[in-house]
Amino acid sequence: MPDLDGKVVLVVGASAGIGADAARVFAADGAKLMLVARTEGPLAELAAELEKDGHDVAYTTGDVANAADVARFVDATVDRFGRLDGAFNNAAMTQAGRLDQVPEEEFDRIMAVNVRGTWLCIREEVRALEDHGSIVNMSSIGGLRGSSGMGAYQASKHAVIGLTRTAAHDFGPLGIRVNVIAPGPTESPMLDATRRAIPGGVEERIAKTPLRKAGTGAEVGATASFLLSDRASHLSGVILPVDGGFVA
Repeated sequence: MPDLDGKVVLVVGASAGIGADAARVFAADGAKLMLVARTEGPLAELAAELEKDGHDVAYTTGDVANAADVARFVDATVDRFGRLDGAFNNAAMTQAGRLDQVPEEEFDRIMAVNVRGTWLCIREEVRALEDHGSIVNMSSIGGLRGSSGMGAYQASKHAVIGLTRTAAHDFGPLGIRVNVIAPGPTESPMLDATRRAIPGGVEERIAKTPLRKAGTGAEVGATASFLLSDRASHLSGVILPVDGGFVA
């Protein structure tokens, strides 16, 4: 049987890039999906694509930085499918610029989406998961080490790791596992934005990666699928780099 056969999985930040590619992996692995992002058009297109292949998929819009939105889309998942078994918290925004050059409003928005948004998702998902299930959060190798030019983003991704570790302790006794993936450079619209903002930075990092390539959203999705599945039943609080060996 596929790893996620019959499981109901909420995919937050599903409209493009890693989120959309991961949703395709989860569907192929047998999951029923609720797709969430801020923009409806790409969600509708992805849902139609997956439904055409015979998968059970629904979607709704929402902003992870808005507590009411998060409660609503978690409730919508349970209303549509009758339960929640797992969640992939992927919504995020990036940033470039030295720490002393980051506008306050940009710093605040990054923290609102990447940190507050992850916390709000965990809070509402735990309520719906009740006494079972798995949450996979998305950090970055930028949450494991520092580098110049993306300090606000990296601070937010360090925070996601801290939230995940605490959540593993808080909710493990309830039967809920919480893990975090830390991707290296992964082909996506966000990576393209980083290429534009920091010319040569992505290529330099790939050159220092043992596998000498950027990852794909499908590779990240396959890792998340494993962590969401019962095959990872004794894994919680794990920080799993999917980075071609960069942090080895």
